[in-house]
Amino acid sequence: MGRGNTEIKRIENSTNRQVTFSKRRSGIIKKAREISVLCDAQVSLVIFSSLGKLSEYCSPSTTLSKMLERYQQNSGKKLWDAAHENLSAEIDRIKKENDNMQIELRHLKGEDLNSLNPKELIPIEEALQNGLTSVREKQMDFLKMLRKNERMLEEENKRLKYLLHHQQLAIEGSMRELEISYHQKDPEYANQMPMTFRVLPYQPNLHGNN
Repeated sequence: MGRGNTEIKRIENSTNRQVTFSKRRSGIIKKAREISVLCDAQVSLVIFSSLGKLSEYCSPSTTLSKMLERYQQNSGKKLWDAAHENLSAEIDRIKKENDNMQIELRHLKGEDLNSLNPKELIPIEEALQNGLTSVREKQMDFLKMLRKNERMLEEENKRLKYLLHHQQLAIEGSMRELEISYHQKDPEYANQMPMTFRVLPYQPNLHGNN
């Protein structure tokens, strides 16, 4: 008796489902390998499990990326946008550009110059001269800023000295007024005050007649 048809539906039991997946995956990959060898066909197979695990097979004479490109060309379907079609070429271009920049940097540092002819040295010299000019301009800007700050500090110092001087004058004036007030009330007060608080001799109007 032949086997009855098995209903194709999702296996609910997770253990049985995983066992079935492993067996059938191995069987599909085996069939892909056999058809590739027996029929000289280019076969590519990609399988993702329910957990996202990747399994793949590709004929020994090709690669998966080439198979995808061939599929895209023959089917007319875009598997990726145009920005990524020449990704490999773009990487090579950037790498080459980076290598050239590294060589230019060594030349600007004065390294590996023996292999250059006089004509190739001219742009390097011009670049160095331009760089030197830029550095000097930056230095001048920095010096101008320092001088400006120095002038501002000098002006601030003068202002503070001016304020301090006027405060001292105000204090001295207050002390003189205080001495005059007490002198008028008590003539003996001037003789009792410390020398530092007495009115200076060049103010005779504040003293008694000789």
